[in-house]
Amino acid sequence: MSARAQPSLLPLAGQPRRERADAVRNRTRLLEVAARLVAQHGAANVTMDAVAAAAEVGKGTVFRRFGDRAGLMQALLDHAGRAFQQAFISGPAPLGPGAPPADRLRAFGAAAIDHQLRYRDLYLAAELPPERRYTDDPPRALLARHVAGLLSAAETEGDLELLTEALLAYLDTALITHLHTQRGMAAERITAGWSHLVDRLVG
Repeated sequence: MSARAQPSLLPLAGQPRRERADAVRNRTRLLEVAARLVAQHGAANVTMDAVAAAAEVGKGTVFRRFGDRAGLMQALLDHAGRAFQQAFISGPAPLGPGAPPADRLRAFGAAAIDHQLRYRDLYLAAELPPERRYTDDPPRALLARHVAGLLSAAETEGDLELLTEALLAYLDTALITHLHTQRGMAAERITAGWSHLVDRLVG
């Protein structure tokens, strides 16, 4: 990918069919409420009743919109992933275009770590088995293209394909969860480690 090329948003699983503008707004509001509850209480503790109560709508509205709890969780994962994609593809700098590639790499890691910690329950639950995780995951392929493009734009020396995989391994949900929850590392420390790694690679 050239230094100027920008990856396109990938279609995510469970995207809704075309809806009226008011229906889209209502759906987005329900997902934002669900995201807040997940961030506060963890995905395992978020019920359809809780989302309905927090959004001040009837439980039937949530069921009609998402079908069941699994449908809600999948829609929330898709919504969160698409918002993250949008931020690093076309959002404001330094995460989005307009900043030097090294600054964008640092901002990308910080945003990815925050995103992974916020939605870790959902990502861990949706994680593919080892034999499929590197071949059947279009969102991961988008991240790889983005990181590879920034490394290329920064004129990084070495095997960019392998360096890209090394950087993505740092941002693995299971690893970040282990460091944060089992080993007690603050998110700020994990993010600082990412910045140090980027500094070593791009100078």
